[in-house]
Amino acid sequence: MIPAIETNNLVKRYGDVTAVDDLSLCVATGEIYAFLGLNGAGKTTTIRMLLGMITPTAGEAIVLGARIRAGEKQPWDAIGYLVETPNAYPELTVRENLDAIRRLRPGTDARAVERVIENLGLRAYADRRAGTLSLGNAQRLGLAKALMHAPRLLILDEPANGLDPAGIVEIRKLLRGLADEQGVTVFMASHILGEVARLAQRIGIIHRGRLIQELNVDELERNRRQRLVIRARDNRAACAALVASGFFASVTQDDLIAVDDARAIENPDDIATRLVNAGHPPTMLNIAQEDLEHYFLRLVGMTNE
Repeated sequence: MIPAIETNNLVKRYGDVTAVDDLSLCVATGEIYAFLGLNGAGKTTTIRMLLGMITPTAGEAIVLGARIRAGEKQPWDAIGYLVETPNAYPELTVRENLDAIRRLRPGTDARAVERVIENLGLRAYADRRAGTLSLGNAQRLGLAKALMHAPRLLILDEPANGLDPAGIVEIRKLLRGLADEQGVTVFMASHILGEVARLAQRIGIIHRGRLIQELNVDELERNRRQRLVIRARDNRAACAALVASGFFASVTQDDLIAVDDARAIENPDDIATRLVNAGHPPTMLNIAQEDLEHYFLRLVGMTNE
């Protein structure tokens, strides 16, 4: 089967700045693929090349079997896309915005407007002007526009932007249903690993324009480190005592002590004894798996924990 998305040695430079560097991807038809990176890592630039909005400096992008060239006719009838900040006609209602998009796509089912209003939870806002919508509901409207013509491929830039936790769960369920029941391919860019790991089958991590890791969800679980998590009455003093004993320990943003050291995980009783002897008895001591965000930040070198 032809891949839904394929890039071969894709490069984009702006003067002396390389935004995307030798990027090679292959996304299978019907797959949910998460493209993860910090802001400025090259995600949006990659999406713009996939959509034919900008021309690569080198390499090629192939989408739904067609080589993408900026300015030429692309397979738009089969692609739905959402940019990070979706646009709408602010003076038109949600329903009028969607109907305007429907009319721009000949052959789109006249019932599509009401279908996407229902699927995206926009029924209560259908007759409100788009300019009055909250960020989350503006995002729902952008997703509705992307789904209007029942595309075979969805390319989404930060699809959960502005959504509350309940909205994120709804969108996750919707995208999973499209992939499982209709074979729709979903390519979504995000900077939040915890958000996409619950949905994606494979994850590609881009950093400074380069793909630094590609893995499935099972591999992600295996790659996450175990760590000893401790709470004491004075976490900073207790952490300093462990560091003085030669352990790699730090105080996390959650004000806990994290010990990333195999010796500690193999013998937590020894750590407890050391802290008691140092006058900092632990009030909690657990072996825990590294959280997803810490794994991501460790991978891109953004944490010392």
